Amino acid sequence: MIKLSQFRPVTFQEQALFRDHYSRFPQVHSDNLFSNMLCWNHYANYACLQVQGTIVLCSTIQGKTRFRPPIGPQDPDILEDVIRLAVEEGDEVPLVLIDTTTREWMEYLYPGLVLHKDRDHFEYVYRAEDLARLPGGEYLTIRRQLNRFRKQCRPQLEEIGTRNLPEVESFLHEWCEWKQCNEHPFLSAEKDAVMYAISHFRELGLCGLLIRVSGKVGAIAVFEELNRETAVVHFEKGLPECEGIYKAINAETAAFLEERYTFINRESDMGVPGLREAKMRYHPHHMVEVSYALRDDLARLV
Repeated sequence: MIKLSQFRPVTFQEQALFRDHYSRFPQVHSDNLFSNMLCWNHYANYACLQVQGTIVLCSTIQGKTRFRPPIGPQDPDILEDVIRLAVEEGDEVPLVLIDTTTREWMEYLYPGLVLHKDRDHFEYVYRAEDLARLPGGEYLTIRRQLNRFRKQCRPQLEEIGTRNLPEVESFLHEWCEWKQCNEHPFLSAEKDAVMYAISHFRELGLCGLLIRVSGKVGAIAVFEELNRETAVVHFEKGLPECEGIYKAINAETAAFLEERYTFINRESDMGVPGLREAKMRYHPHHMVEVSYALRDDLARLV
């Protein structure tokens, strides 16, 4: 029987553990990635437990603790333990990020269990080739805006690396001033997350691109491998001086990745209407669907 006291904070010391485990159990949702947890640890307070060949994750945000299904071989006993722990220690939504495969397994084990689709945390997955080449009539408007940007702003593309990381940090400070991050709690947390990513860029195994306009950094993208066929873009930021710069960094990132990956995961929209519209405008190939369970429904199982 597992206990919350057995969990330990997710730190750099667990990097080898997650690298090995995810090589055997590739992830489809970016929230489970080690780098994502490290970058957002100040906000979500991640903790993990390794038990009988699986890893169990939980997070605590504003005093509310939520668990995730065990990652590894499907073991009904461990799942039952996680459900019991979620009921005892979690909030009113104590089990989250239940992917489609796990959902089907849980519904088989517990007929009648109600699981709710969490649309705000569905992740958008696109064909890398589509984002890079913007083919056909459905991308016509985006192509026109991108061509206008390239003609007017004459951007220069660079990979992010040791020599330009200080410029990236300066760019992010400027971006936060423009977005008034300090006045918006989540934007402030996102600022800390992306700053952590840049400060630990090499240690986390991240990659990235930047676009210069008139010699100055105007946009960045930070990404990594999610699984063998999919790359994930964690952060994409741009300044407003040149209209179309977000479309440019999106297309350049896809062109950079398309020879190595079939798909690009651009994470969720978190329920933000404008962000949802923007992501749908690029016509996702598919969504990574996730569900959650309510404590009252789980309590009937244990």
